[in-house]
Amino acid sequence: MDRLSMPRIGLVVPPENPTVEPELNQLIGSAVNLYATRFPLLPGKELKEMLATYNEVLGDTLANFGAMGLDAAVVACSASHYLLSPDGDREYCERLTRLTGFPVQSSTQAILAACDAMGLRRLTLVPPYEPWLTRISRRFWEESGIAVEGVVPVPVGDTFDPYRVTTGMILEKLRRHEVPAGSALLFTGTGMSTLTALEVLAQDSGRVLLSSNLASAWWALRETGASEGRRADHPLLRRLRARPVPSDGPLT
Repeated sequence: MDRLSMPRIGLVVPPENPTVEPELNQLIGSAVNLYATRFPLLPGKELKEMLATYNEVLGDTLANFGAMGLDAAVVACSASHYLLSPDGDREYCERLTRLTGFPVQSSTQAILAACDAMGLRRLTLVPPYEPWLTRISRRFWEESGIAVEGVVPVPVGDTFDPYRVTTGMILEKLRRHEVPAGSALLFTGTGMSTLTALEVLAQDSGRVLLSSNLASAWWALRETGASEGRRADHPLLRRLRARPVPSDGPLT
């Protein structure tokens, strides 16, 4: 297949996030072409103000793709969309889709779409966030109709920094926490590197494992039809596709 004939997926990424492109390339880079643009650097702003600004400038940031001709785009920043309600997040993505002419989805809405497809109603969160942002994240999922059965924060020493979280830190925190049976694990935050931890956990558990980047990859493949080809067959994605939908149906 001619490489440039493959679906084109745009990524909108925070300026200092080192994780999105490597993880998405690892998950779906053999099936689609990935193109990234970044939110502006906002020196001097506190985190909450910075995240709110990302939401304000998202339309202009998407416009940086110009006339490239994207097939879809993912807003790869969960934290900024936690500031919106689930309905507000969905409506914003729908408005951006109309504005750009191609499907635009936030990583948070991608997670909800994956939960809906698999009939998931119960999650245990694994966030790298400061406590105030973890609380907002939890409220977002609960307002979406999902029961949050536990939270396993992953700090870096005495602070929180998603970009410095290691696989060892994630696995150590989970070893110390008893996750309820049947509760899916959601590793939230596109900047926290999770694929190696997911691969380790997948070897020892039948539990559903989701991350912001994994759900974004799943959505991008489904939206563009690229999941129908054998090139998009990463084991973690294959594992999600094998998840049966419970008999009581998907989320409503």
